[in-house]
Amino acid sequence: MSGRSTTKRKYMEFEGSTNFRNRIICSTLSGKPIHIRNIRADDERIGIRDYEASFLRLMERITNGSMFKINNTGTMVKYSPGLLAGGDELKHDCPVTRSIGYYLEALVTLAPFCKEPIGIELTGVTNDDSDCSVDTLRVVTTPLYLRFGLEISPTIKINKRGCQPLGGGMVYFSTKTVANTLRPIQWNTVGKVKRVRGLAFTARCSPLFATRLIESSRGVLNNLLPDVYIHSDVYKGAQAGLSSGYGLMLLAETVSGSVFTAELTAKDGVLPEDLGKEVAHMLLEEVKRGGVVDSSHQSLMLLWMCLGPEDIHKVILGQLTQQTIRCIREYRDFFGVTFKIAPDEKQENGRTGQVSMTCIGSGYKNFSRKVR
Repeated sequence: MSGRSTTKRKYMEFEGSTNFRNRIICSTLSGKPIHIRNIRADDERIGIRDYEASFLRLMERITNGSMFKINNTGTMVKYSPGLLAGGDELKHDCPVTRSIGYYLEALVTLAPFCKEPIGIELTGVTNDDSDCSVDTLRVVTTPLYLRFGLEISPTIKINKRGCQPLGGGMVYFSTKTVANTLRPIQWNTVGKVKRVRGLAFTARCSPLFATRLIESSRGVLNNLLPDVYIHSDVYKGAQAGLSSGYGLMLLAETVSGSVFTAELTAKDGVLPEDLGKEVAHMLLEEVKRGGVVDSSHQSLMLLWMCLGPEDIHKVILGQLTQQTIRCIREYRDFFGVTFKIAPDEKQENGRTGQVSMTCIGSGYKNFSRKVR
């Protein structure tokens, strides 16, 4: 438990553990307190997990006045959001049960609306298969700032690579500016893929694993286009964290600036050749799905559209994931924004599942921004 409210506030009610992080993010942005009941009440291990409690502590760290209360069994959480403050020289230790990407993705989302820029060091696992890796957030997610009129993208620096089970990774996230408001977005063209880039990393294992990852993935992709370049990133000694591991991240960029990503981190017994082929085929599935962003960035794109000015925002997305559909419903509850969803009339390059997403922004403004 952290703090106790002295005034009664009306709480928005939610059930279950689904979308826990998104609900906390939306509560923080909207200023609306939430009450989540029956969190894994029927599971063998009831209640919130250690990474969810850690996420609440992170929200405390970057805000002023946030308070949360957890009952004895962990099946109920009350969260009252405070002011997004930001701050420099912050540190947060992430449990190894979830990767740093789980926390970093929230920081990327919230950073433009803080009072001051953020500078924070995160320690834990840098790569797993549950969340966007630090590599994807650094190369693909942060450049989306520019699409919404933010002048400078955040900086993500990997000081140490950390794999499961022991982690030991260290990542520094920093922003230089904050925003007053976002810019309306009109992004209606996907285009054809012009090149593929990627990164194969190894930590505490032979650099040959990276070479084998690159060769096997190129064996699939070079049949479709010649411009494929995958960089190897080898970590040794103290920079390699506490556990050995390797993985691959691929991204395909189109002529319109759309980017599709796919990534995996190796589990025990998985050969580099098999992993490289699997990630290459995952990337092709994302390209086939279409949209101006891949499936892992759909919910972030739509959230920033909700927070934009009271103007028309329109993007083309691939087939919506179940996660995105749940987020859309919560955006309506928190910000009062609804989306018009229609089949994409162009259906360019044979992508038949694309949809057009249109909304009127809520006119969100960062009133806490520090005037310099």
